[in-house]
Formats: sequence, C-alpha cells, structure tokens
Amino acid sequence: MEPITIINNPSEAGAGTRGASLGFAAMQVAGWKKGSDLLNRYPLINIADNNYELYEPDRNPYGHRIAAICEVFARTAETLADLFNQKRFPIVIGGDHSVAAGTVSGIKKAYPDKRIGVIWIDAHADIHTPYTTPSGNLHGMPLGILLGIDNAHHRRNTPVQETIEEWNKIKNIWDIQPKVLPEDVLFFGVRDTEIQEDAAITEMEIRNYSVDEVRSRGIGEVISDAEKRLSNCDLVYISFDVDSMDPEDVSNGTGTPVAHGFSPREAQLLMETMIDRLPVCCVEFVEINPTLDDKGNKMAETAFDLLEQVVGKVEKTYFGK
Repeated sequence: MEPITIINNPSEAGAGTRGASLGFAAMQVAGWKKGSDLLNRYPLINIADNNYELYEPDRNPYGHRIAAICEVFARTAETLADLFNQKRFPIVIGGDHSVAAGTVSGIKKAYPDKRIGVIWIDAHADIHTPYTTPSGNLHGMPLGILLGIDNAHHRRNTPVQETIEEWNKIKNIWDIQPKVLPEDVLFFGVRDTEIQEDAAITEMEIRNYSVDEVRSRGIGEVISDAEKRLSNCDLVYISFDVDSMDPEDVSNGTGTPVAHGFSPREAQLLMETMIDRLPVCCVEFVEINPTLDDKGNKMAETAFDLLEQVVGKVEKTYFGK
C-alpha cells in the first residue's frame, strides 16, 4: 500500500465566499490537463461536508455555522487520527482554511502526548475568535481554536450565548485544550491582519517570517531559525494557504488575495526545505477557489504543480522512493 493518503476536505462553510469546495476538483482538472496521474496514484478519502448549512438560517453572527463546522472538524480529526495510527502520511486538500483546525485536532488525537509544531504559510493570521472577528467567518479562526484562546480583552463583539457555548465546544474537541502552544506556531508570509490579531500575536510572541525577510535572509537561513524554534516539537504540520502567494504571479483564484506574497517557486522551496529539515507529518493545501479565478484555472494549476513537488519530496525524504 502506498504510504501517502490524499484527503479531500471540501468544507467551505467557514468562508465568506463560495467556491472553495471546488478546490480539489479544480486540481483534478489541472492534473488531467497536465497528463499526471498524481491524484489517482494514492488512496483517496473524501470528508463529508456540511455545506448545505450555507443555505440555512444562521443564528451566530460572530461564528457563522459554527455547530455544523464543529461536526466537520470531528469527522476530519477521526479520519486523520486513524491514518496516523496506520503510519500513513496525509496530504489534505481543502476547502476553506477552517478545516485546518480539524486536521491538527486529528494529529493531536493520535498523538496526545506529543508537541505539535504548526507552520502557517498564509497572508492571514487566522487567529480571530468570536470576540474579535470582523466577519464571523470561521476560516479566520482556526488558530484561535487550536490555541484555545478567546482574546476577549481585545473584544470588538459580544457573541450570543449559543456562540460562546459552541466556541468552547469546538476548542475542546477530544478534551484537549490547547492543541498547540504559541511558541510552537510559526507564520510565513502573514501580511493582512486586524489590530485584535496583532495584539494576540504580540502577547503570545508568535514569530512571523515576512515575505521580505525570507527574501533578504534566504530560505535556508529562515528555516534554520525555524528548526531552532520548533526544536521541542515532536511533529510538524504545514498549512499552505494559496493566498500566501502573490496574485500578480498566480491569479485571484482564492477568497482573499493579498498583494506582495511569495512566488510559486519560493513557496515550493519553503515547503521542500521544511520537509527536508523538520519532522513533518502532514501537509495541507487550502482556499483554492476556481470560481474567483481571473486566469482560467491558474490557481489550481499552480497548486497542483506545488502538490507534485511536495509529494515527491515526502516520498524521497520519508519513504526512500
């Protein structure tokens, strides 16, 4: 049996725009167009989504569809934990970025006594909570969930009691809270944040390697620094949001594109070097949205090319293939 498993997690209930659920299908088209069998080469698992909730009345303005998303997190975590128990290497394709909280919850469920390092390659910090969110969308909160925070002392909102109860429930999946520690989280390319997020990042001393810093210091040097910072971690998870890349270099095929991001080549080298030098156990791609792509299927094609490189590096580094 192949050591890698591909997971399609099409949940987009956490996003403010529609279309992220089509990310995997768009990558399939990109692979077909390229003549690649990558997505047919490995076992595939499809996570059931609750996207139908997008069309139901929403009672939680500061945590849209939070109960439905919590159910998806639980399914995701069960699936991931089972794969880790089989010594598999999951490659996850979202969906919006809220799915990352379920993925990391699965890692922690399988390895409750291990420290999990999180590398967040993204234009956004996604560290909001219902008390601070400007939109109410859960794809801006996965790190808030994993860190088990409220950040209520920097509140801009007063959530209803139902939201607070669901928020406490979603943070505490598997009775483990927090899932990760602030010192075990590293940002790469974060450049679009709100003041409440900035306050939390400063207070928790979470390190952000900006695009300019990566370019000026070089990828090798910043990853060496990351190695030191994550030296107490047993496992490392890489979360790659395609909006970490510059839309001028790729396209606007993602929900919240932000200028001055990484080039596809920089993204590739970052992830390959991380896989080479860190105990990576899972890689996730999120926020590919072909309905917003102004260049045909360019974002999915770029993400597919990166996926090929990442899978090749994982096979060579961990499985000697």
